[in-house]
Amino acid sequence: MELQQKLSEIKKLQQQCEAEENLQLKLNWDMLERRDGNRKEDFFHYEEGELCAFLGIYGFGSKAELCGMVLPAYRRKGIFTKLLRGAIEVAAQEYDEILLNTPANSTSGHAFLKQVPCAYAFSEHQMKRQGKAVEGSRDISLRPTRTSDFEFEMQLDVECFGFSLSKAREYNQRIKNEKGHDRYVIEKNGKAVGKVRVAAAAGEAWIYGFAVSPAEQGKGIGRSVLNSLISLEQSKGHSLFLEVETQNAHALKLYESCGFTSYNMQDYYRLSLQNMNG
Repeated sequence: MELQQKLSEIKKLQQQCEAEENLQLKLNWDMLERRDGNRKEDFFHYEEGELCAFLGIYGFGSKAELCGMVLPAYRRKGIFTKLLRGAIEVAAQEYDEILLNTPANSTSGHAFLKQVPCAYAFSEHQMKRQGKAVEGSRDISLRPTRTSDFEFEMQLDVECFGFSLSKAREYNQRIKNEKGHDRYVIEKNGKAVGKVRVAAAAGEAWIYGFAVSPAEQGKGIGRSVLNSLISLEQSKGHSLFLEVETQNAHALKLYESCGFTSYNMQDYYRLSLQNMNG
C-alpha cells in the first residue's frame, strides 16, 4: 500500500478517535511522513477494509515511544493488545527503554494502560509559539551540520541526554540520512556550543534534540537560539512547536518567556519488559 494512502487512513482514524473523547493524540506526523518502509515501525488492523486500529513506534535515541488508537466500536476485543505486543517485540530488539504515551485527558487510554505492566514515568507539555519573532543575539548563530560535526553531535547526546556512546552513534547515523528535517549546529562567536533539529510537516515545525554544552549553559544561548528559530520558521510560514517535561521548571520558564504556551499534555508510562510475557 502506498505511503500516502496509509497516511490518509491514519489521519481519518485519528480524527474519529479524537472527536470521540475531545482529545489530541501524539502521532508524530513529521516522523510518519518520513517512513521509508525499510523498518517495521507501524502496525495496522483492518475490519471490512477499514482501518480501525493503528500503533506506531517512534524512536528517539535509546528509547522508543509507542502511541496508537482504536475505534470505540472495536475496543475491548483484544485488537489493540495484539498490536501492542507486536510493536513491543520489534522495539525491544532495538531500544533500551519503551514508553507508552496517552493524552492526559484520555479516559480510555489510561483505562487500557491499567492492564499493561507499566508505571507512570512523567508528563510533557506540548507547546506552541504565539506572537511575533524577537531578534536573537548576534553572538549566537545557527548553521547546517557538516560531516565533521558528527563526533560533536554524539558527545552532546551523551552529555545532555544520557545516551551511551554506542547508542548516540547509532542514533545520529540514522537521523542524518532522514529527510524532512533541518539539523543545525549552534555557534557562539564561531565556536560550536550546541545543536538543534527542526522537523516540518503540514505547516508545523517541531523542535527536537535541543542541546547546549554543559559548560555553556546558563549564558542565554537557549533563548537566543529559540528566537532565531522562531524568526526562521515564521518566515517559512510555519508555526513552531516543542515539548517539555512538566517537572523541568527551568526549561518551561524559558519557553514561556519566549512566547510558547501549553495547549495539551501527554502522560508517559515506562513499560516493564520483564513482566510483559508473564
